[in-house]
Amino acid sequence: MRIDVLGILDVRENGASIAPTAPKPRQVLALLALHADQVVPVSALIDELWAGRPPRSARTTLQTYVLQLRDLITLALKKETPAAGPCPPPRRRAKDVLVTSPGGYMLVSGGGASDVREFERLAGMGYRAMDAGDFPGASRLLCEALALWTGSAFADVQTGAQLEMEARRLEESRLCALDQRIEADLRLGRHRELLPELTVLTSRYPTHENLHAQFMLALHRSGRRGEALDVYHRLRSTLVRDLGLEPPARLRRLQQSILIAAPETPLAAEQQMPATVPLPSARVAGARPLHVN
Repeated sequence: MRIDVLGILDVRENGASIAPTAPKPRQVLALLALHADQVVPVSALIDELWAGRPPRSARTTLQTYVLQLRDLITLALKKETPAAGPCPPPRRRAKDVLVTSPGGYMLVSGGGASDVREFERLAGMGYRAMDAGDFPGASRLLCEALALWTGSAFADVQTGAQLEMEARRLEESRLCALDQRIEADLRLGRHRELLPELTVLTSRYPTHENLHAQFMLALHRSGRRGEALDVYHRLRSTLVRDLGLEPPARLRRLQQSILIAAPETPLAAEQQMPATVPLPSARVAGARPLHVN
């Protein structure tokens, strides 16, 4: 089975799609696919579909959606090549792929691929490379992880409470990986190459402190001190207006370092930020500490 949720939902068995077009069965499949090989409780599925206000027929209706999914799985299984040998195992049935368990349902991936699991594997390897000081390796691994995203998670799925929460979690993980990939590229001296990307990102995430700090550094290292200071002032205005907060001390120190440094002079490590900067979750959730030198 191939499961893709980091963009348009696509679940395939034997190369055939088992994703329904109807919104609610599609919701059910999305939640089962995200938690493939784990039992998803009936209560979680009902909450996803009806947001705490299920009809009296909720369980019966959910069973109908499961049957619709199994019909699609049955069609996909017909394309399965029979196993060779004198005693081949029995052909799988739809109930073997979408299993009814006590209290819930489980989508069995059969060891197939999942873009979420691959993203988490590559991002984890990238973080370990960062911690080991392997910045080229970290940049490469995190680029590979981020390339798995083709859009917002569950981009074409009607999301309820459960999927909305999972989509936010995945987006926070993506931002974390993006933050660390940019940091690795800064460590590698790719500040000029980063400027177009950071211009877009700081506009898209106007209160993301790490991205703004990285943009300030990239601009300063490109000899554009005035623009680096403008980035700080825009961030400060947004934080004060929208959140009633001043920029944290680390960003104020970075601003002061840029003010006193010559435009063409790279900031020394001791003039910038602490080696490890915790990021307040109230401001930017899901980000790892920012390391800058």
